[in-house]
Amino acid sequence: MTIIEMLGQSGLLTLLGMCVVFGFIIILIICMKLLQVVIHALKLDKEEPAAPANKAAAPDNNAVVAAIAAAVHDKVLKS
Repeated sequence: MTIIEMLGQSGLLTLLGMCVVFGFIIILIICMKLLQVVIHALKLDKEEPAAPANKAAAPDNNAVVAAIAAAVHDKVLKS
C-alpha cells in the first residue's frame, strides 16, 4: 500500500467520521425540538413563582444601600 493510498483512505475515514458526528448532532437537535413541542403542548413549561422561604431572612435593599452609604461616608471622613 503506497503513501497516496493511505492518505486517500485516511481522508475518506475522516469524512466518514465527520458525517457520523454531524448526523448525530442533527438527530439530537431534532429530538430537542420535538421535546420542546411536546412540553409546550402539555403546558409543562409554565414556571410557578417561588415563594421565599423566610421573608425576614431576605435583607431589604434600602437597608443595604444605607449601610454601604454609611460605610463609604465614614471612610471618607476618616481619610
